[in-house]
Amino acid sequence: MMTTNFENYVLPTYARQPISFVEGKNALLIDSEGKEYIDFAAGIAVCSVGHGNDRLTKAICDQVSKLIHVSNLYYIEPQAACAKKIVELSGYTMKCFFGNSGAEANEGAIKIARKFGEVDGEPKRYKIITLENSFHGRTITALKATGQESMHNYFGPFPDGFVYAKNIDEIESLLDEHTVAVMIELVQGEGGVQPLDRAKVQALAALLKSRNVLLMVDEVQTGIYRTGEFLASNLYGIEPDVITLAKGLGGGVPIGVVMTNRLDIFAPGDHGSTFGGNYLSTAAANEVLDILDEMKQSGELDEMLMYFEKSLNTFASAHPALFLSHVGLGLMRGLRVCDAEILGKIINSARNNGVIVLKAGRNTLRFLPPLTITKADIDEGFARLEKAMSAL
Repeated sequence: MMTTNFENYVLPTYARQPISFVEGKNALLIDSEGKEYIDFAAGIAVCSVGHGNDRLTKAICDQVSKLIHVSNLYYIEPQAACAKKIVELSGYTMKCFFGNSGAEANEGAIKIARKFGEVDGEPKRYKIITLENSFHGRTITALKATGQESMHNYFGPFPDGFVYAKNIDEIESLLDEHTVAVMIELVQGEGGVQPLDRAKVQALAALLKSRNVLLMVDEVQTGIYRTGEFLASNLYGIEPDVITLAKGLGGGVPIGVVMTNRLDIFAPGDHGSTFGGNYLSTAAANEVLDILDEMKQSGELDEMLMYFEKSLNTFASAHPALFLSHVGLGLMRGLRVCDAEILGKIINSARNNGVIVLKAGRNTLRFLPPLTITKADIDEGFARLEKAMSAL
């Protein structure tokens, strides 16, 4: 019945796997047949504090019993509290705007850049440089910002003003009098879990600052401790002008944030969101931030990051003919696989053996476990992956 309903009533935008999950606890998922899985995907980096987290559940239930939504025509106390936490944890002097997704956050970043280019002298500036192989969202403008030409099929005409650099080294040569911003992911997630070079990013940040060009960092996947620090920007030692967040911030509740050091760039009416930053989403985000900040401060998070990295290296080393290299940061990891066809077989075999892993780019096996995963679940997950490899 479930499959029939999907076929009859849901647009086929996903090649869905033949599983329906009904329950979860931290890094464990249970499907409708009662089969258990170790989750090394976390809903694509969303379930940062795991499934069925008691503290998050209580925070959501407590808030839902009072208010879910009233609109941004009124002051929403947990939204202000969430903005304060985000800014203080970032270490930057910024203000936040709340939406519902990473794509919306990136749309907000683009609007900030475009307004900055309009009001900041002559000539008016509008061009935004992004990287080839980047991914910034599925809305029309965020899709055009995405530097993967294959994703642009069917959906034009697009907004003008986006320029794609082959790599970070080419960005300087593409800057001109109409360039207002550069948008980058410090670790390209959909592009293959590819970290940018730290020294090159720092040099780019200094160059853009000297030319009054905004540096916008898409941290939709890398933010909220996914790479080990609160932001990958902290890890890279830079101070962006605009940062976008989503995914792990709500622990599964939809939320997106664009934050900027251009504190007065927007005036009433310039931007908005009906649902953005409502009681439900920001109450969830506040609890997620508290949980993960406590883990970071206690050293538990760093210990788990190191344990997962060591376990992944051991697993990869046992299969040198299949895995070419290990990439990524924190709990955003990937193994380059020798062949794209073999990658698909690994993912399917892993699922059959009770462990969920993902694909990134053309040939990368991607790992995005909950940040609250335990050593026991890491061990069990890699034990199941070994069985999956044996079954190939």
